[in-house]
Amino acid sequence: MTSPIEIEGETASVALDKETAAGNDGADKDQDKKELTGRSPGQLMWTRFKRDRTGMISACVVLFFFAVAALAPVISAVYGKNPYTLYAQEPDYPFLLDDFAMPNGPFGGVSGEFWFGVEPNLGRDVFTMLIYGMRTSLFMALVLTFLCVVTGVIIGLIGGYFGGKVDYWLGRITDFFLSFPNQLFFIAFMPVVTALFVSPTDETPTYLRAVAIILVSWFLGWMGMARLVRSSVLSLREREFVEAAKVSGAPRSRIVFKEILPNIVTPILVQGTYMLPSAILNIAFLSYVGVGFVEPTPDWGRMFATGAKLYELDPAFMFFPGVAMVIFVLAFNLLGDSVRDAFDPKTGR
Repeated sequence: MTSPIEIEGETASVALDKETAAGNDGADKDQDKKELTGRSPGQLMWTRFKRDRTGMISACVVLFFFAVAALAPVISAVYGKNPYTLYAQEPDYPFLLDDFAMPNGPFGGVSGEFWFGVEPNLGRDVFTMLIYGMRTSLFMALVLTFLCVVTGVIIGLIGGYFGGKVDYWLGRITDFFLSFPNQLFFIAFMPVVTALFVSPTDETPTYLRAVAIILVSWFLGWMGMARLVRSSVLSLREREFVEAAKVSGAPRSRIVFKEILPNIVTPILVQGTYMLPSAILNIAFLSYVGVGFVEPTPDWGRMFATGAKLYELDPAFMFFPGVAMVIFVLAFNLLGDSVRDAFDPKTGR
């Protein structure tokens, strides 16, 4: 016969096991709740993006360039030089250029005082010219990209959602602008724009040149975004959630901005990351061919134009702006690929 002590012990053991099991089940449920906690698409995108080493490095490089451009006046003040002073004519630097107006010293006059050397003929500091040139190009490209993205999104949304004659005529307008040869139009139209506001005998102000560059580039830069948005809207406007919003009596503005637009943010953002480096190259191209920024405004394209003329005599002058532009454009393109992969893992490299 079993003793009461044994029965009590068995009962206590069973009860302890039940409590332990219940405790483990509770811990497992809590852990499952933590694991099953929902995350927004933005959080999922950020998690995937952080795992992409190429994307993180590219983002750091891009942020570094923008930080340098934003802090160009501070860096110039700490460095002790500016991009406008002709240091070859300063009494403190009597031997900065040789008898042929070429920089003295190795690799374009690189030294402790002039980190990236000096400009041939004039003796300006290359380092400050570069960071101020980056400042000009990057901030103008940001404004231009924003305008092109907004214009393309609006026209693409209207054409894709309404369809019919609206889509037809907006499509024909888009085709008309796409028919322009961009580079030739830039070269031909830039003097026309500036001549509308400034007499040919007067010097065109820098701000007016900047406005003209943005207007001309904007005029021919929104069509790709418009076509992309239109095609995305055409694939969404017949979906069930859009039809449900129509049946519920939602106004068109709500359907477009609350139902359709949030679902095409990914292609818009990715396309925007490709448009910005393209805008920088276009702005540099205009200055390179002489219809963009001119002396003494620091600009990437103008530095390339000067370096191309003196490449055989001083190849170092083009080295630093060339390397900087290649690194930035490459980093931004890789960043665009990483953002696309983070939003849509099915397109992973």
